[in-house]
Amino acid sequence: MIFTVYNLKREEVGKLELSDDVFAGEVREQLFYEVVKAQLASRRSGTKATKERSAVRGSSKKLYKQKGTGRARQGSLRAPHHPGGGNAHAMEPKDWSYRPPRKVRVAALKSALSLFAKENRLTVVDSLELSEIKTKALSSALTTLKVEKKALVVDSKTNEKLQLSIRNIEAHQFLPPEGVNVYDLLRHDHLIVSKDAAKALEARCLK
Repeated sequence: MIFTVYNLKREEVGKLELSDDVFAGEVREQLFYEVVKAQLASRRSGTKATKERSAVRGSSKKLYKQKGTGRARQGSLRAPHHPGGGNAHAMEPKDWSYRPPRKVRVAALKSALSLFAKENRLTVVDSLELSEIKTKALSSALTTLKVEKKALVVDSKTNEKLQLSIRNIEAHQFLPPEGVNVYDLLRHDHLIVSKDAAKALEARCLK
């Protein structure tokens, strides 16, 4: 697939050929559900917990002798039926994370990239290097690139000026090519990638 390459003034500066398998493939939306569900499940803290009788404070000494008192048998103050005792069936921390097969993750990423390309929501820029760390300058450049809503901006993680300039813009997000994922793609309206980042994404999906 041939993409037009722009500069930050939205002037055409060339063409870039990228793999049809990655950027012009079949959009398999059912894979989005599988991968996004796994990503969100992995973000759950799973720290909900209560204490069982061995975890609460208090003596474990038998309260009184087993027989001869006329009272019910008792073992410990920490038993669940005593005030301040532990829970009978205590909740324990749980790990909710799981990973779909790699083929599914890669296919979902290809489908998301193809969806953006198909709907003309993917813009390839020659370079995203900024002359200074300035949020206003970046915001102006994105407006020139006709990005009016939420955008995911992808470039090398060494581009520190871009990372620092974009962090104060609530609607936009920066990610390096190796960090691009289906969830972050789908929750943005536009994808801006540098030429080098586009090639890196292609290589990542064709491994």
